[in-house]
Amino acid sequence: MSGSPKSPGTATQADALVVGAGLAGLVATAELVTAGKRVILLDQEPESSLGGQAFWSFGGLFLIDSPEQRHLGVKDSLELARQDWFGTAGFDRAEDYWPKQWAEAYLQFAAGEKRAWLKERGVGFFPVVGWAERGGYGAIGHGNSVPRFHITWGTGPGVIAPFVDAVREGIERGLVTAHFRHRVDALVVTDGAVTGVTGSVLEPSHVARGVASSRTVTGDFEFSAGAVLVSSGGIGGNHDLVRKAWPKRLGTPPAHMLSGVPAHVDGRMLEISGRAGANLINGDRMWHYVEGITNWDPIWPQHGIRILPGPSSLWFDATGKRLPVPLFPGFDTLGTLEHLRSTGHDHSWFVLTQKIIEKEFALSGSEQNPDLTGKDIGLLAKRVGPGAPGPVEAFKRHGVDFVVADTLTELIAGMQDLSPDVPIDGARITAEVEARDREMDNPFTKDLQVTALRGARNYRGDKLIRVASPHRLLDPKQGPLIAVKLHVLTRKSLGGIETDLDARVLDANGAVIDGLYAAGEASGFGGGGVHGYRALEGTFLGGCLFSGRTAGRAIAAR
Repeated sequence: MSGSPKSPGTATQADALVVGAGLAGLVATAELVTAGKRVILLDQEPESSLGGQAFWSFGGLFLIDSPEQRHLGVKDSLELARQDWFGTAGFDRAEDYWPKQWAEAYLQFAAGEKRAWLKERGVGFFPVVGWAERGGYGAIGHGNSVPRFHITWGTGPGVIAPFVDAVREGIERGLVTAHFRHRVDALVVTDGAVTGVTGSVLEPSHVARGVASSRTVTGDFEFSAGAVLVSSGGIGGNHDLVRKAWPKRLGTPPAHMLSGVPAHVDGRMLEISGRAGANLINGDRMWHYVEGITNWDPIWPQHGIRILPGPSSLWFDATGKRLPVPLFPGFDTLGTLEHLRSTGHDHSWFVLTQKIIEKEFALSGSEQNPDLTGKDIGLLAKRVGPGAPGPVEAFKRHGVDFVVADTLTELIAGMQDLSPDVPIDGARITAEVEARDREMDNPFTKDLQVTALRGARNYRGDKLIRVASPHRLLDPKQGPLIAVKLHVLTRKSLGGIETDLDARVLDANGAVIDGLYAAGEASGFGGGGVHGYRALEGTFLGGCLFSGRTAGRAIAAR
C-alpha cells in the first residue's frame, strides 16, 4: 500500500489529497474512489496503524429507532433523540451555528439511512443495545432517554473493514496512492486556495499497530491536489495540549492522566490548518473519562483502558466520600469529571462485589473484547454464564488498580495501600456501604442509585447482560469485595476546525477557504463541534462515518 513520493511513476498530483488514514479519511477516500477520483492518502504512521483510533474502539454506534431497539421493546424516535442530543449538547455560542446544523443532519442520518448504508457494506450489530450516558437530571437535560449504543459485530475492526477494503480496491484500480510515514508540516496556499501540502518523510518503522513510532526525518515531499481533506484526529495523545485547552469549568487539569488513544493523536494538523487560515472553534470542549485503569499489558505510552460500568458499583472520591446524585456509574461522564476535579485529587474509587464485576464490567477496546471482535459465538456465550469475561478477570488479577478482599476492613486497608498519600475515611466508606445494604430489604428505597439499578432491570438488555440483580454488598455469597482505583483517561476533542455542511473549511470571517475540507475528530466530528459540551456515546465513530462521507461526496462533486 505504500510508496515513495519521488519514485518513478509515483503521482504527486491528484484530484484530492487526504491527510490522515483514520476512519473519516478512509470513508472519504472510499467515496472518492466510488466517484472515480484520483486520491493521495497520507499518514505519519506506518501502514500497520491503518484505521487509526477507530481500530481500537468498542465499535459502539448511535442509531435511532433501529430493529435492534424495537426487538428489545425500546420505543425511540427522531424527536426523542433530538431532545436528548440538544439537551446534552447545551449549544450556547455564536460559534455553534454550524455545529447545530451538523447535529440536525447527523440525527437525520442516524434515524434514516445510516444502518442500511452500513449493512450494505457488511457491518452487522450485536443484538443487545447498550444504554450509555443515562443522565439523571430530567427529560430535557443530559443523557440518553433510551438505549441507543449499538455494538458493531467485530467492534472497531469491523467498522473500518469495509472502508479499508474500498481503499485497497482503489489502489488496485490505480485511483489511490497511499503514503505512510509522511508527516504533513504545512498546507500550500495559492491565491487564497489550498492547493496541496508539504511535509517530512519519516524513517521506515515496523512497530506494531498503536506502538509509538520514530519521528526521525529522512526527507521531504510536496503534493498538489484539487482539494485537501484534513482528517487527522484530535489531541488526546498529547497531554500538554489537553492541559493547555482544559476549561476552567472542569477545574484544574489532573497532574496524572492515562491515555485512551495512541501517541500519534497529537493535534499537529489543527495548528497547521489554523496557520493556513482555518477557524478553530470550541477547543475548550473535550471528552475524557473518569473510569480509566492502568493497562497491565500496555501498547502505547501511559496506556489506559476505560471501564464501561453498569450502575451498581458505589462510587467514592479519593478520600472516601460517596459521589452525589446523579453521578452514578454510566450516567454523566463530564459531570463526574467536573465534580472529581473539585476534590483536589486525581483519582476516585469503585467499590463492588464479584457478582457485580461479572455482570456489569465491560472494558472499552477491540483488544479487550475478543469474543465480539473475533465474532466468536462460543466465547460470546460465556458472557451470560458465571464468571467475568476473561480480560476483566485478567485486570483483576494483574492490574495495579485492583484490590480484592473478603472483608470491608481489609478492602479499605488495601485501598489505602494503593494511595498512601491521600488519607481515606474508612469509617465513612463503612457507613455508606452498610447504609446502602439496609436499603436492600425492601423493593422501595430513598437511595436513588438503588432506584436506578432496579429501574434499569426493567430493560431486557440490562437484565440479561448488563445489570446485576440487587444485593447487599456485604453478603459473603456475592463476594469477594473489590475496589478499583480510577484515573482520568484522555480521549476526544469535541471542538476543532469549523466547516459548513459540505465539510468545507471556514475562515475567521465565515468565508469558505477554497480547496480545504475537514472531517472526523479534527472538525469536532462535524462543523467544529457537533456534540456541543457533552456527547451521548456511540457518536464518535458515527461522526467520523458521517463527516467523512459528507466530505468525500462534496469533494467528488467539485
